[in-house]
Amino acid sequence: MPALQSSKLAFIGGGNMASAIIGGLLSQGINKQNITVSEPWEVNRNKIADLGVKTTTSNVVAGGEADLVIIAVKPQVTKAVCEELADAWSKRETLPVVVSIAAGITLGSLQQWLKTSDGRTTHLVRVMPNTPALVGEGASGLFASADVTAEEKELVNALLGSVSKATEWVDKEELIDVVTGLSGSGPAYFFAMVEHLIASATALGLPAEQATRLAAQTCLGAGKMLTESSDSPTQLRKNVTSPNGTTHAALETFNAQHFDQVVDKAVKAATSRAAELGNTLGK
Repeated sequence: MPALQSSKLAFIGGGNMASAIIGGLLSQGINKQNITVSEPWEVNRNKIADLGVKTTTSNVVAGGEADLVIIAVKPQVTKAVCEELADAWSKRETLPVVVSIAAGITLGSLQQWLKTSDGRTTHLVRVMPNTPALVGEGASGLFASADVTAEEKELVNALLGSVSKATEWVDKEELIDVVTGLSGSGPAYFFAMVEHLIASATALGLPAEQATRLAAQTCLGAGKMLTESSDSPTQLRKNVTSPNGTTHAALETFNAQHFDQVVDKAVKAATSRAAELGNTLGK
């Protein structure tokens, strides 16, 4: 397996996440001519082409000879895409490593759909990235099929590391659904919280523009403290909470409304929905 710098990379699908990963790869000096993207929509294809990589409307042209294939299409069309690629790969002596970012599609389904006519199945990695990858601050959970080698994992690490600051391998596939509930859907929880902070401050008289800037920077700063401090989130919370002070009053309100249970139910709901989608779309 060649290193990432010398690998032929194919992206099946050229949407936002594929664009983010490609942008990250190019920023690390990956040769543009080693990347081919298959994208049926002209608008998306033109955006990808502007990055300087090769584009096509054919999945087989993109992935037929690639060393590493990234399945970045909607879950609903993953089966058809995989079966098309498997048919083309039946003539190959060595199969590529496949990375799937199709939400909810299990390894079992992927293995079935990607099986070649002579019964071989490519090595597979499922990835749940998140949208902060678009600004190079992503978090990704990964799970590999049992036959994926340490060398292949390093290749995938290098791929995701171009846009993810946290790349975490889980040891059970069902934990990918938990990653979905935590970091995959997590940015939306964060944005919803900021929406409500801004609305509250605005209702109390602060101009919306000022409230937005203050809330955004507060969350950015808090996030940076989380990633750079050696203290736990619990300790960081305690550090800013003076007894009977303003922060204490706010947190007591959270406690009275059972904020911990609200968060717990939200993460569990997203996790359950991810599992449900996998069962439905994998048929």
